[in-house]
Amino acid sequence: MPADLIIYALVAAGLVFWLRSILGTRDEDEADRPNPYVQTEKATNHMPEHSFIEEQTSKTSEERISDLAANPTKNLSVENKTAENGLLDISKADKNFDIGHFLDGAQDAFAFIVESFAGGDKETLKNLLTEPVYEAFEGAIDEREKREETMVTEIHSIKKAEVIEARTEGKKAFVTILFTADETSVTRDSENEIIAGHPDKITQMRDIWTFGRDINSKDPRWLVYETRDDLEDDNTTIPNKTMD
Repeated sequence: MPADLIIYALVAAGLVFWLRSILGTRDEDEADRPNPYVQTEKATNHMPEHSFIEEQTSKTSEERISDLAANPTKNLSVENKTAENGLLDISKADKNFDIGHFLDGAQDAFAFIVESFAGGDKETLKNLLTEPVYEAFEGAIDEREKREETMVTEIHSIKKAEVIEARTEGKKAFVTILFTADETSVTRDSENEIIAGHPDKITQMRDIWTFGRDINSKDPRWLVYETRDDLEDDNTTIPNKTMD
């Protein structure tokens, strides 16, 4: 095997191991897995600041929620009192819930999902999406591949992550976030000609995603239950899938 192919294989294997260590897998027999929503030491590439988490270490979960609602940071906020009360309900039901680390992980998940969808990385998507949402993403990827199109998307920064709704339903908790992000996205046809987007043009993406989790589950992951555009004419690069 040529030396360059050996190097490529090693790099690819390392990337798969890194993603697995961050996102976990769906194996039901596996022990508790690392999770972007609960890790406290993982470096985050897409957040502009960590001051909120660093300054809240001595406060209770409820105090952190109320502080964020009253004093939004540069890119983190809670839209209204209803959303704040919903977060407080989640915190009471789930003693491990921490608003700062949750929003940190949600932003990482947002970037991973958008970029993985563009790259056709179904394995990564399976680890972060509920089955109905995954099926919508998988179908869009398959259709793109049938047309012999390729897509590349990069999230440059997440300008804002605003909690607009939070609630508990039985044993499940749901948090809905409005993301505002700067991205570059380009789609090419089978002849490598650009048919959408521009490789050097940064555009704004505004999407509303709902994350959910079974509070009683040992699996710490929050999966994506819904994805939808904020505006009808919004720049969108991923499928819309609302909760049934």
